[in-house]
Amino acid sequence: MKSLFDVQDKVIAITGATGVLAGGTARYLQEQGAYVIYLGRSQDKVDAALDAGRRISDHCCGYTCDVLDQASIDRAFESILTDRGRLDVLLNGAGGNMPGATVGPDQDVFDVDMKDYAKVLDLNLKGSVMPTMTFAKAFKAQGSGCVVNFSSMSSPLAITQVLGYSNAKAAIDNFTRWMAVECALKYGDQVRVNAIAPGFFISNQNRALLLQEDGAYTERGQQVIDHTPFRRFGEQHEVYGTIHFLISDAASFVTGAVVPVDGGFSTFSGV
Repeated sequence: MKSLFDVQDKVIAITGATGVLAGGTARYLQEQGAYVIYLGRSQDKVDAALDAGRRISDHCCGYTCDVLDQASIDRAFESILTDRGRLDVLLNGAGGNMPGATVGPDQDVFDVDMKDYAKVLDLNLKGSVMPTMTFAKAFKAQGSGCVVNFSSMSSPLAITQVLGYSNAKAAIDNFTRWMAVECALKYGDQVRVNAIAPGFFISNQNRALLLQEDGAYTERGQQVIDHTPFRRFGEQHEVYGTIHFLISDAASFVTGAVVPVDGGFSTFSGV
């Protein structure tokens, strides 16, 4: 009997697949037998991601794709349909932050650079909406397919400093639910849209914010640990299983969900 969690030969496109979390997820899904399409803005980084992917299997390819450039998105989508004939999953992994869209401990909230703020909103919101609005056309035609977006703990909770990123991720939650309903009502129960909301994971972007050079927690890192019942940061691989579930038949009755992967951060009052 075929496992509900089988993703063998599913065709999966992943934006931001040249990054740490989305890239690691891409390699994991390849290991599970999926055909993974690595999408990134830089050709050099796409090539490097593909080199790593090809050491796993030949079930991969890659294209440059700027998630804020409609022509670039269209080219990638057309290439996928030409080369593979279908698309089963879109994982929206592109995102990021900028210093000007944050409020530092010694800054006033009114010091936010609105140009950087707009760029962060674009990357994290439009950078998921635009690929979805193009790639999900395949799901409409096929009558099946699923999207998984990346939300964040900064969406449901007011986490200091990350203003622009938080606003964008809150909108991702709304977009996930809105698109899930729209697709289900118009295209049937085989088209699903969900999101994961990672807690705190150490990455190149936040390492200096959360850890000191000797590995001890910074003040902010300790605040996060104190608010996390597991009393640790997440490991990258701990995101993979939730994504695997959401794209598999095991989640066939799951849509519009934003699933926390956070060690209990979102449930703990702190007392």
